[in-house]
Amino acid sequence: MKLLTKIILVFFAFLFFNSEAFSEEYEFIGEHLIASYYGCDKAALTDFAGLKRAMEESVEKTGAHVLHSCSHKFDGEGFTMVILISESHASVHTYPEHDSCFIDIFTCGKKDLEKFDESLRTFLKPKKVNMKTFWRN
Repeated sequence: MKLLTKIILVFFAFLFFNSEAFSEEYEFIGEHLIASYYGCDKAALTDFAGLKRAMEESVEKTGAHVLHSCSHKFDGEGFTMVILISESHASVHTYPEHDSCFIDIFTCGKKDLEKFDESLRTFLKPKKVNMKTFWRN
């Protein structure tokens, strides 16, 4: 019985470590883009449905896959949104009283995060951006 158990464990370990989850497509690295947008278009910044759509489209432009999103509209005009993507997450936190917002996207593997930023800039039209992108491993 002990030998049979060992054989089964070795078999499942072989299947697990040779699965697609460990292919080069899912190399253990990630890229994180964080940005502050200042002087955003007030109408875009307070368009809850429009910004939600822009966020989801921006994620898809990177090649990532949207799984689910969660958002909350605060009293007044601000809101926050987090998008769960198969590669990790993206978020936006708006501060309409300052015509500004914080955004970020983190993906496992290699995606084109600049497309996320470009797409959101097109929608929000910030006058100034403070952005950093860094690799995590």
